[in-house]
Formats: sequence, C-alpha cells, structure tokens
Amino acid sequence: MNINSFIEQARPHESGSKHVSGYANYIDDIIEPEGTLYGAIGYSKKTRAIISKLDLREVWKSEGVVSVVTSKDIPGRNDVGPVYDGDPIFTKRPEYFGQPLFAVAATSAELARKAVLKAKITYKILKPIIDIKEALRKKLFVLKGRKIKRGNPLKKIVRAKNCIKKTFRLGSQEHFYLEGQIAFVIPQEDNDFKVYSSTQHPSETQQIIAKMLNQKNNNINVEVRRVGGGFGGKETQSFIFASICTLLSKKTKCPVKLRMDRDDDIIITGKRHDFYADYEIGFNNKGIIEGVKIKLLSRCGISPDLSGAINSRALLHIDNAYYISDLLVENYLCKTNTSSSTAFRGFGGNQGMMVIENIIDNVARYLKKDSAEIRKINFYQKNKKNITHYGMKIEDNVINEIFNKLIKSSNYKKRKKNIKKFNLKSKYLKKGIAITPVKFGISFTTTHLNQAGALVHVYYADGSVHVSTGAIEMGQGTYTKIAQIVANELGVNYNNVKVSSTRTDKIPNTSASAASSTTDLNGAAAVNAVNKIKQNLASFVKKKYNLKSDKAIYRNGNVNFKGKKFTFNSLVKEAYLNRVSLSSSGFYSTPKIHFNNKTFTGRPFLYFCYGAAVSEVLIDTLTGENKILRVDILHDHGRAINPAIEKGQIEGGFVQGAGWLTIEEVKWKSNGELLTHSPSTYKIPAVNDMPLKFNVKIYKNINKENVINKSKTTGEPPLMLGMSIFFAIKDAIASVGNYKIIPNLNAPATTESILLSINHIKRIYEK
Repeated sequence: MNINSFIEQARPHESGSKHVSGYANYIDDIIEPEGTLYGAIGYSKKTRAIISKLDLREVWKSEGVVSVVTSKDIPGRNDVGPVYDGDPIFTKRPEYFGQPLFAVAATSAELARKAVLKAKITYKILKPIIDIKEALRKKLFVLKGRKIKRGNPLKKIVRAKNCIKKTFRLGSQEHFYLEGQIAFVIPQEDNDFKVYSSTQHPSETQQIIAKMLNQKNNNINVEVRRVGGGFGGKETQSFIFASICTLLSKKTKCPVKLRMDRDDDIIITGKRHDFYADYEIGFNNKGIIEGVKIKLLSRCGISPDLSGAINSRALLHIDNAYYISDLLVENYLCKTNTSSSTAFRGFGGNQGMMVIENIIDNVARYLKKDSAEIRKINFYQKNKKNITHYGMKIEDNVINEIFNKLIKSSNYKKRKKNIKKFNLKSKYLKKGIAITPVKFGISFTTTHLNQAGALVHVYYADGSVHVSTGAIEMGQGTYTKIAQIVANELGVNYNNVKVSSTRTDKIPNTSASAASSTTDLNGAAAVNAVNKIKQNLASFVKKKYNLKSDKAIYRNGNVNFKGKKFTFNSLVKEAYLNRVSLSSSGFYSTPKIHFNNKTFTGRPFLYFCYGAAVSEVLIDTLTGENKILRVDILHDHGRAINPAIEKGQIEGGFVQGAGWLTIEEVKWKSNGELLTHSPSTYKIPAVNDMPLKFNVKIYKNINKENVINKSKTTGEPPLMLGMSIFFAIKDAIASVGNYKIIPNLNAPATTESILLSINHIKRIYEK
C-alpha cells in the first residue's frame, strides 16, 4: 500500500523553467552530425490536376542540391494513410493545393527551399470540389456515412407543439502549434534509421516508415522527448514529413533534417473538420425536446485519414449533456479537394456538441425563455433518463450539480437582468451572457487503442528511478504527472524519478497520445511495472526475514513491513546484492469498454468529464468587434494528480475553444487555394483576447472508476467550455432585435459574421 504524499500537489511542469528560459531541447535543437543535409518539399500549385510533365532538371542543378526524390524512389508503400490508403507521399495526380510531388536534400534549408521552386510542372487542370454541400450533391465521400436512430423522431416532430427548421455551419481550425512539423533522421548501421519526429504517435510513425522502405519495424527507432504543441495535428499529419525525411536520408546516406516553413506547413497539412448541419426539431411549450432530425456533413478532404473515428465521436456527442428520447442523424463524410482533415482537440466531439447547443439555444429564443432553463430541463437525470442514444448508462452524472452551483456562484441571473437593462440604454454597444454545459466521454472510441506499456528501472546505487512510457509530452504535463505517480507509489522524493524520452525500442506498439487518455493509460502502465518491482522486494524481504506478511507501506523514503523497516535506498541495495530484479515492464488496458461500430451501441467510454462555463461579452454593433468581459468556469477534474497543471489545461483549452468559435477562420478560394496560411492571415487568440475577468474553480469530486488517484483528465473537455463565448455573442446580437428574432449566426463568429447577423436582424426588426 502507499500513502498519497507526492500526488495531489501543485508541482510545476517538469520542463517549465526550461520552456521559458529556452533550455528545453526540441528537434531543431538537437546537435547535428557533420554532413547533415536539409530537406524541402515541392508541392502542387494546382488543386486538382493530372501532371503530364514533372521536369526536375533545374532542381538537380540548383546550388547545394545533393539529391532529389520522387515516387520512383519509394521501394515500398507510397502512402501514409493511418487506417486507409489515400494519402500518397508523392503523387502524379494532385487532389489539393499543397499536395507533395517531390523533395530535395541540400546543404542548407534555404538552398533546399529555393531549389524546389525551380521545378517545371505541366498540369492538366480538372475542376475541384471545395464546398461540402456540393460534394454531397455529387455523392463524393471518403467513407460510407451512417445513420443512427433512436425512437421515432419523425413522428414526434410532426406531433410536437413547436417545430424549428434551420441550418448551422461550424468552421475549421488550424493547429498552429509553437513547434511546426519537423523530422530529423540519422542513418545507422545495418540500414537502420534513428528518427526524431515531432509526433503524437511514434509507433505508427515507425510502421509507416517501415512500410515505405519495405523494411522491418525493428529497423526503425523513433524517439520523441517533447513536442511543442500537438492538439491532434501531429497524430497522423506528422507521418509524411518523417517519411520524406527518412527517404532522403536513405538515398543520400546522410543525416537529414526536414523543418517546414510555417506557410508550407499550414498549406500541406490537414485541419479540424468543418461541419454543416441541416436540422429539424420538435419540442413542447416547456422546451423539452421531443424529436430531433439532423443531416450532418463534414469536410474530410481528399482521404479518410481519421475521419471515420472523428465523425463517430461527433455522433457520440451529438447529445452533449441532454437526454434525447427520439433522434435521427444522417452523417455524410464528404470528399473535397482540400488537405485531409484530421484530429484536433475534441476529435469531432465538440462539433457534435455545438450542433445540439445551437438547437437548444434556438428553442429557448423561440419560446422567449432563458436558455439556461431550457438546458436544465433537458439534462440527463439519475433515473430512466440516463441512457444515451448509443445505449450507455450514465453512472457518474454531476452536470446538474455543477450547472446549478455555477449559476449561483457566477451570479448569472442578476447579471442577465442587468445586461438587458444595459442593452436598452446602450445604442451601439451590446452585452450578452450565456452558460453552457460539457459532458465529454473519455477513452479511444477505437477500442484496441486503449492500452499502454511502461518500463521502470530502480538503480540500486542511489535508489533513483528511471521511467519510460508510450506517453508523448506535448506541454500538457504528462511527464510531470507520471513522475508524481511513480514517486508516490515508491514513497521516494519526486526529484528521484526521471521520465525519459519516448522511444519505440523501449516501449513498443504505443497508442497515440490523444483522446485525453495519455496519463490514464501510461500512468497506470507505470504503476503496473512498479507493483511488479514491489512484489519482487516483498517476496525477498518476507523470505529472508521470515515475515508473516509481505504487505508494506512506501512513504517518505522508507519501506515499512510489519516487523521490519528499511530506508528505500538500503532495501534496493540489499535486494540487488541478493540478485533480486529491480526492473520491470508494465502494461494496462482500459476495463469495461466495448462498442459495436455496426450497431453503434455499447460502452465506448470509461467515464465522462463534466463542466460548465458562464461567459459575458461586449460587441460593437458598428464594427462587429467583441470583447470577453468575464468568464466563470466550474470544471470537474476528479481528485487531481496535479491541480496546477489541470487548471492550466482548463484555461488553455477554454481559450483555444473560444478562438475556434470566434476569430480562427480557415478560408479557401473557389479554386481550392488556401487563403489563411500564415500569421498575417490566420489569427489565434492573443493576450488582448483573454477575458478581463477569468474565474476558474474546481468542482470537488472523485472519479467513480478505478483510474489513477481517482482523477479525471483535462486534455480535451475544457475546449468545449468555449461554447459559452459563441452563445454569449449570439445573445448580444439578439438584443439588437429586442430578443424577438433568433440570430442567424454561424461559427466562427468573426467580426464580419457578427455584422451580417446584426444587419439581418435589423432588416427584419425594422419591418
């Protein structure tokens, strides 16, 4: 057994001081061996075409160029698709503007980038499909869609007292991490390769490269110490850069670094799926939803990538926190001539949640009621109304408690009244307020990914501990928390535990660091390894000292058996001298989960995370500008391993969600060329976009499931708290028409969108 002494502590991030001082080493900081070359990618400048001629003679002649690679140089699989084919490394039939055609290795990055511009390419232009509704009309899909149904929604809608038919569009989002896409490959003996990749998925990187080279997986060793932001964009999109870099290294027999220019990075890589919803809803005079019918379209780009799982998660979260007795959703995975849409924090769940939240908001406005009240009466309860549309019983529901507590603590009702008074007196500046809930399921919906491995060594000379797991540290603090977990289990000082780089030659078959499950999985695997070491020690002590029990308490550097006490250091030294193993691998697989993808039923999640946010905004009706005045958050993170890190995740996730729904707009030209591909054309939240008042509080709760420390993750769920910003803006717009007209507002609510919505209301209201 152990005593909690090193967890539930607000410890700083293990690399925090190195981050701010510049001493944290990223891939671009790795010392380059002599002879290192630098890569660059030549990509299509047409959206959809057939290449009739690819003339690279001038590229070869360009200063500093050592080698050029095309699809002809690939000995194995010319594709980096993680589940399905469709993402060629190099293509002769480009399907989006920015699709890679060839790559070069040169003596400097600047010379490599200059060289790729000298290619002479002859295209036969074909008409691209950019709009997802056009893709639907032409029946262009990357995968077969699905229909989910519960009850008899069409009948319920017809019989309902009230009915609304509307559409809603949700925009895309660029990952825009601090560290862009990068890979660094060093050839080894026996045709092996050491691959440094800024990736969330080392094992899949290993597999993709091995298939490309037609070699064994054990020839490829992928290492990741830290990633400068991932958000899902480095779960699969990093593969093509690691593959091209390795191919260049193989051909040149030299170390090669491929560091993408920010514009090229954004142009080549996929983004969050944008969604389009066409819906019809029936409800009674109280606002209780009786039937919902939704046609849900998503932009998947040119290939499936992870669109199947992302759309499934959107369907799994189409209810958010609401019990919907009768539901019909038709989901279409539309193929467009844009880069393959991919994972992004929330993984489709937030898109599904936004659709139902917009529906709820419109029901409230239709009935002239407070949307908070309509939300509350539709919540899942702790009676028969606790079964989801996919058949999972909700056993940990605390959304009612969180919602009611936040309404009181944020003084929501009084502020709402004061805002209405303000809006009556203020001609051009209008305020809005909204409260929205979050219920987010935790686990990979692809069941087999819910597993993790670990390796733990205890060094007898000084009792220090070395831990390796499959977890990727990308700023979220998983290394810090895993070190705290291991220190706690062994009763040693936190500083005695070191968590090392993630390497495929140490921990094989890793799952991606995604789905908000990284610490849950890898922390549990580390504990499993520690427990094996402790069992070795217990068996040794019991036998040598003739003890009746092998149970021990590990605390404050001591190990107490009943009848015998050791310091931890003396115990491991004595065990070593008696040839007792102080090293072990560990493994963990998530219990209870099961899901039938064909019937769309089962238990896809181990538990749910809950939270709520109240946001108050101010908009300028003349310019469309908005300001976040105040945000109050109450979020459930269970019994946190590290409360400070969890609070940081809640704040950061909220801001990223608010950015997605307000200022982060991804736009393509009608010919498929990306317009928003640089910091000058794509805006992420800055200091001035932070709430003037930002109150974040934790709902004290304990996870009912058997997870590490009874904690709950805060990776993805807080992003959905940002929904409250969008609906606060919508509330402010509604005041222009004295709250009598439902605003027609799509996401993101940019200044232009806000102005268009205001003008639409004015035209109707003034009539």
